[in-house]
Amino acid sequence: MRVIRIAEVDIVPIETATPIPGWTGGDVKRTRQPLLPEGASKTFNSSIVNFEKGCGTGWHTHKSDQMLVVTAGIGIVADENHQQEITVGDVVHVLQGENHWHGATADSYMSHITITAAE
Repeated sequence: MRVIRIAEVDIVPIETATPIPGWTGGDVKRTRQPLLPEGASKTFNSSIVNFEKGCGTGWHTHKSDQMLVVTAGIGIVADENHQQEITVGDVVHVLQGENHWHGATADSYMSHITITAAE
């Protein structure tokens, strides 16, 4: 067993960041806090991803289902059929192979814990 103190987890820049649709505020950035370092679990990958205002992931898919647990701010999650606002306490379940994106709104930062199967 291991207890993880989020305040003690290193913050690592993520090189790719995509503005949300309609964003006009300039460059966007996001960071990652790896909760489970690579190889720490044979089953899961998990990180906290921190989005600056107007920052999103860009369209992507995963080889497993993904769970997102919003821990701070207000964000957006979208698939090819709809887009929805998400906020603290919301849990998003994205299906394996589902084309989607997620990020912060134009007016708020957003952080979420992401959980996927180890790939």
